[in-house]
Amino acid sequence: MKLVILDRDGVINFDSEQFVKSAAEWKAMPGSPEAIARLTQAGYRVVVATNQSGIGRGLFDMDTLNAMHDKMHRAVRAVGGRIDAVFYCPHSADSNCDCRKPKPGMFNRIGACFNADLAEAYAIGDSLRDLQAAFAAGARPVLVLTGKGEQTQADNELPEGTLVFADLMAAVDHILKS
Repeated sequence: MKLVILDRDGVINFDSEQFVKSAAEWKAMPGSPEAIARLTQAGYRVVVATNQSGIGRGLFDMDTLNAMHDKMHRAVRAVGGRIDAVFYCPHSADSNCDCRKPKPGMFNRIGACFNADLAEAYAIGDSLRDLQAAFAAGARPVLVLTGKGEQTQADNELPEGTLVFADLMAAVDHILKS
């Protein structure tokens, strides 16, 4: 199975230092729905893996998270794409759960649910914790320079073998040529 795992904030949609807390605040980055559609049309399964500590912090509830994800799904469907599943960690950073990136729990669940060999999967994120989780789970880490990506690259702590691209569309261009 061809699988791509995407972080949400900073990769698919614009991120915010104050968290994306509502569907109204969720805004797709230019080209991201189209990039996802290209993956879908090329036979890839696309899964989102996102830390959403705003739930654990009480900044928003499950209905609000579902509304944000519904808006994301609609934006992708509008251009002919599909997101097959959204996995999220609702816990705050101090909860010590296994699902919060940089731990690989969310990625391992995705691999199990989709019966996928994560060594063949690309995992695209904008933060070091996205890349660390991908690397720990055995997936191929890909950094995009949107969101926190430029700072992540500047910190120079990328896991071995991390690919770097300007944005999601550039990463998809590479994946589809591979």
